[in-house]
Amino acid sequence: MATIGDVARVAGVSRSTASYALSGKRAISEDVRRRVKDAVRELGYTPNAGARALATSQTMVIGLLAQFLEDEFAPAMLQYMLGVSNTARELGYDILLSTEADGRNALRRMTDSRMVDGIVLLNVAEDDDRLPILRDAPQPGALVGLPADCSGVEVFDLDFEEAGRTMVEHLHRLGHRELVLVSQPEHVVERGGAYVWRLQNAALAEARARGITLHAVFGPAQQPEVGRALHGLLDAHPDATGLLINNEAAAAALPTVLHERRLTAPADLSVVGRYSDEFARTFSLPYSSIESAPDRLGRMAVRELVRRIEGQVGPDEPHVVRFVSPELVDRGSTGAPRGD
Repeated sequence: MATIGDVARVAGVSRSTASYALSGKRAISEDVRRRVKDAVRELGYTPNAGARALATSQTMVIGLLAQFLEDEFAPAMLQYMLGVSNTARELGYDILLSTEADGRNALRRMTDSRMVDGIVLLNVAEDDDRLPILRDAPQPGALVGLPADCSGVEVFDLDFEEAGRTMVEHLHRLGHRELVLVSQPEHVVERGGAYVWRLQNAALAEARARGITLHAVFGPAQQPEVGRALHGLLDAHPDATGLLINNEAAAAALPTVLHERRLTAPADLSVVGRYSDEFARTFSLPYSSIESAPDRLGRMAVRELVRRIEGQVGPDEPHVVRFVSPELVDRGSTGAPRGD
């Protein structure tokens, strides 16, 4: 098992310098810090957690609060969690995961006990009741998701408004004039899931501006209900030539629904979803989509959080709010509307 002495030898520095480079207790040049970190990775060195916490007041643990909600598709949430945990590991941090329903209690327990150096929140609501606790905590926090008030935390999210506009504009350019948008269940919005109405409202506004009829509906998040709902929507809007999906469960169910109706995309119906490339591969989805970027958002949140934890960002420097621009991944499921 590698020791701090081994790290110092490989990095070409003294034992104390290697220790200071890892603890951050003294100013160390960036070149030396890099060499020490390279040696740590090469040797697989892991300092004793108890000794490290006593010496540096750091646990090298990041708290991750996430929930698997019945009205949201669990595989999609897993991708955000993996983005956070993989990046934390790359930066030398472990993850303490809480899926407790009482997020306020879990967050207070983590921060009051100093079990973690920082917090990442998922499932962020527009008026998230965990945020006052996080702002008052001694540890910094980062969010994947946009709340109404971004003060005191780092915030990262997909630009859902631009995603909605992009989906509509893409099909308008191909000649479509009647579309259906399937969003998450309505109670996701009622619970504070602002990403649903952000995309939906922007899509509706874009459709009005371009003279498109857009039927916006909320779909279930589980089978078999979502499959039945898709059948019902296609029956209710037989003249619609394009389908926009902001609901991962609906996207996963759509291949079966179209097969049962003997429809193909794009010959009978153009389809654009909003999910990640990994999600598309997992469920063998052949539909063009807006990349939801869960890995990228998780990486961005953890990297900025670690910058705060390690003092690379001054305490008075403003927190960041960053949006990932939507990228349309073309998988060949859109074309001119039938009959053109």
